[in-house]
Amino acid sequence: MAHYRQVGPVPDKRHTLFKDDDGSILYEELMGEEGFSSDSSLLYHRHIPSGIVGARHWELPDQTLTPNEPLLPRHLKPHDLFTDAQAATTDAVTGRQLVLGNADVRISYAHVGATSPLYKNAIGDECVYVERGSALVETQLGALEASEGDYVIIPRAMIHRWVLREGETARLYFIEATSHIAPPKRYLSRYGQLLEHAPYCERDLRGPTEPLLREEQDVEVHIKHRGRGPSGITGTVHTVPEHPFDVVGWDGCLYPYTFNIRDYMPITGKVHQPPPAHQVFEGNNFVICNFVPRKVDYHELSVPVPYYHSNVDSDEVMFYVDGDYEARKGSGIAKGSISLHPGGHAHGPQPGAVEASLGAEYFDETAVMVDTFRPLDLGVGGVATDDGVYARSWTGGRWITDEDGA
Repeated sequence: MAHYRQVGPVPDKRHTLFKDDDGSILYEELMGEEGFSSDSSLLYHRHIPSGIVGARHWELPDQTLTPNEPLLPRHLKPHDLFTDAQAATTDAVTGRQLVLGNADVRISYAHVGATSPLYKNAIGDECVYVERGSALVETQLGALEASEGDYVIIPRAMIHRWVLREGETARLYFIEATSHIAPPKRYLSRYGQLLEHAPYCERDLRGPTEPLLREEQDVEVHIKHRGRGPSGITGTVHTVPEHPFDVVGWDGCLYPYTFNIRDYMPITGKVHQPPPAHQVFEGNNFVICNFVPRKVDYHELSVPVPYYHSNVDSDEVMFYVDGDYEARKGSGIAKGSISLHPGGHAHGPQPGAVEASLGAEYFDETAVMVDTFRPLDLGVGGVATDDGVYARSWTGGRWITDEDGA
């Protein structure tokens, strides 16, 4: 987003000779979007950033996608993917498991306790929600503390790693785009400033504050990029001659940042507000919304839980983070659950939820929602953790089987 920052020294004029304190030339790199036509930053390196001294294939975590057939709403339990013992040796790059995906966005999950390798997503931006725990995200432009409730926005091709402190773990929810991720356009002025009606502002965004310099030779960087395999995605490991954290200064409008869900100011109304009122970010063909603790509708006849709705143009994915989600009571949904409500299926509150909500003044719930405008398939993590019975939750468990017992 177009919010200018400068960290460390930069020359008075861009694209001019710039030297370090010892007289060594610093190498300028433009990191920019849309072929020099959108947001960018200028980085000043101690070493030539193009150097490669080795390359090998990286076998990515399983990217297999299985169609949601027969078409059903699903309840997925990503907490079941990792035991505590497994988490201790799992990292945020090589250990994430794909839960849902399509050509525009992939949703993964990981419970991590190990520091990741250096990593670059060359396909699109990443938005990582920290469900529990904390980590230090080290990037070429500086370090970011990532704590419970933080969204971490990492631009495409930004080299970074997730550092876990000894004995600590973090639960991470990954939203990987094949595009860029930014605040909704309706929140922004034509020059990129967050407007008065936006539910957050630039003061809430935390970017790097000082350079992060490392001196090390022959360093490996894991790269996720487009390929010819069945998923269209593959991986490569580059060995670079100098550590990529050699940026002494940078400035511009493209950089990683964090935003905490607690700083989101919910929009409420006299009657129930639709999901776009809860939007926080958007990418190509998908949006990200969050539901936070808030006062609810105050019309004398208001129904605080959502009305039933058909996702005519989208699939809806809800990640239930905290609180007591009123509309899903009795369905088996709990903290850490993911629900998938696909286009073509009308969904809404569980039986009894409407009646139970009447007269409520406040909802204590936290959830992250992704709405996609193309159908989502199930990743290996989704297939493995589908409870198999959620579709029956609106009818008291009643289910008609076919002749084969399916």
